[in-house]
Amino acid sequence: MRRLILYFFLMIMIASSCKTGEAENPFFKTWETAFQVPPFELIQSKHFLPAFQEGISQQESEIEAIVSNTEAPDFFNTLEALEYSGLLLSKVGPVFYNLLSSLTNDELQNIAKEVSPLLSSHSDNISLNPDLFARIQVVYEGRENLDLNPEQAKLLEETYKRFVRGGAALEEEKQERFREINQRLSILTLQFGDNVLAETNRFQLIIDNEADLSGLPQAIRDAAAESARNLDLEGKWVFTLHGPSLWPFLQYAENRDLREKMQTAYANRGNNNDEYDNKEIISEIVSLRLERAQMLGFSNHAEFILAERMAKNSETVDAFLMRLWPSSVEMARKEAAEFQEMINREGEDFQLQAWDWWFYAEKLRKEKFDLEEEVLRPYFELESVKQGIFLLCEKLFGLQFVPQKEIPAYHQDVQAYEVTEEDGTHIGIIYMDFFPRESKRGGAWMSSFREQSVRNGEFIHPVVTINGNFSRPVGDQPALLSYDEMLTFFHEFGHALHGLLANTTYPSLSGTNVTWDFVELPSQIMENWASDPEFLKLFARHYQTGEAIPEELLNKLKESSLFNQGFANTEYLAASFLDMSFHTYERNEKMDVASFEKESMSTISLIPEIIPRYRSTYFSHIFSGGYSAGYYSYRWAEVLDSDAYEAFRETGLFDSETANRFREFILEKGGTEDPMELYVQFRGRKPDEKPFLKKRGLL
Repeated sequence: MRRLILYFFLMIMIASSCKTGEAENPFFKTWETAFQVPPFELIQSKHFLPAFQEGISQQESEIEAIVSNTEAPDFFNTLEALEYSGLLLSKVGPVFYNLLSSLTNDELQNIAKEVSPLLSSHSDNISLNPDLFARIQVVYEGRENLDLNPEQAKLLEETYKRFVRGGAALEEEKQERFREINQRLSILTLQFGDNVLAETNRFQLIIDNEADLSGLPQAIRDAAAESARNLDLEGKWVFTLHGPSLWPFLQYAENRDLREKMQTAYANRGNNNDEYDNKEIISEIVSLRLERAQMLGFSNHAEFILAERMAKNSETVDAFLMRLWPSSVEMARKEAAEFQEMINREGEDFQLQAWDWWFYAEKLRKEKFDLEEEVLRPYFELESVKQGIFLLCEKLFGLQFVPQKEIPAYHQDVQAYEVTEEDGTHIGIIYMDFFPRESKRGGAWMSSFREQSVRNGEFIHPVVTINGNFSRPVGDQPALLSYDEMLTFFHEFGHALHGLLANTTYPSLSGTNVTWDFVELPSQIMENWASDPEFLKLFARHYQTGEAIPEELLNKLKESSLFNQGFANTEYLAASFLDMSFHTYERNEKMDVASFEKESMSTISLIPEIIPRYRSTYFSHIFSGGYSAGYYSYRWAEVLDSDAYEAFRETGLFDSETANRFREFILEKGGTEDPMELYVQFRGRKPDEKPFLKKRGLL
């Protein structure tokens, strides 16, 4: 009897403990924070796995309720019910994956390895649920008799296609293999990204001889000295593979051997035949993607992906890239010849190599246009650039940005703003995270903690975030951005506007949930204002004197706008071709990744002085992100953004009528309509390629 009493007592204690644990888990509570942003100060790593598990369980129950509904399937009890299921997963997932990118650690990475196959299996359990698909199919086949508005019709169409592409129409024995592929890919793509981050973080170029700093501007030296001090290497200088350290070193360092060391370390990330090597991972990813595509009736992964893009098929993409390639590589050859001539003129006897390109480009820019990149930095102080972006958004859309210093943030570097209409009406929250750290992946990106939607008649306001790896403040000097970093800031803010100004009902069609070759339009059009002299004069001011950027510098920027475009076009297009090569591959066998890359670049006659913008083993866009068979989309969207900006040139850079049309048809509509139809509604016609070709010097 005593044992029985003790047993029941223990059970009560365990149950009580579980309830206490749930009560302490912030994901199981309504967030009482301002604007209901995530309470980052309360969220701990231990909270994620239980929240994911409970979220999966809740959505399973919701799916079961849909399929067991005895009423005939209709749009509301099937499609809309499915769309609004999984709210807890929609709460925990964005927080976890944003922190995994921006503030990762071993614990989060281990959780990701455990959670990814769980989520993959859960997703497959939904997509491959025959009873659920049967209900969706009934509604889809009777769609002509339904009185659906355009957004409802789009949700029905996209959901049906998503299920078919998710294997719902496959025979049962094939579905099991389909599940295995998806689970394995969820692990491989995660491991690929982890390896790239580890490779980027572990390399350090430690300099203890000041003579080896020859050519480097003082600001770059100071930043390297501060990095060294942070590592208890007082009196030395440390350079890393993070952008603010790497690119200035390649631009200015006169020590050619050290440039080679930096460039080689950068280009060989994931390709060192060690625990972080990505070649075997790539081979398996490519093979599994091919097998999955062929199971669904496509000849290769590219055809599977592009069927849902503006381009529609690989032939269209290849033709688009090939229209740009010959003139681009010819420009690059001329640039290489100019650099070689400069090398010879200086009495050197070596052939131009990849680690020389940035250095001699900077020297030739100074010689031709009397323009150095570092001369521009004082006019692009981070705060001034931010205020310039705010000014542009105010002029175009009447937006206001109110600092929110009291709401929770996940890191001390992060800044938060409330975004409102001109009359103060709340739109959403934007977080901005500017600087590199070891816990943050490289590059720049926009994401969401909460997407805009309408649920039960309530407008759900978005919470978005943009991340960069910009130059940090050094000592008493504020963060001074390079010209490219300034453009990147504008670019990512364009993505943020796409998320913030979304005005749709269904979250899966909201904001940036559009085709990947359309999603870059809102971001890239912002770069046009950022580089336009008329607007530059309004925000580019010297951080010490407050003086506006001089006309002389603006003229030099304009004159040099086509400088080094051969390189820029060629390295980008080479990466796009490499992406397409991997994903139009149709031999289901183990590949030698290094040989495959070499052959792919040989096919297009890439000149040896240039490597693709992303080599295979660190091409995170396509092997860890969402751009597989889609890296071409940056240039595809640039055709759109160049033509769209012409509309503003024709009516005025800040013309309210043009801006309102852009907001209504591009920024607000998300994926609720065909992207080309949306563009035509904005522009009045299909896009013209000429503004893009002119901007890139390809006419």
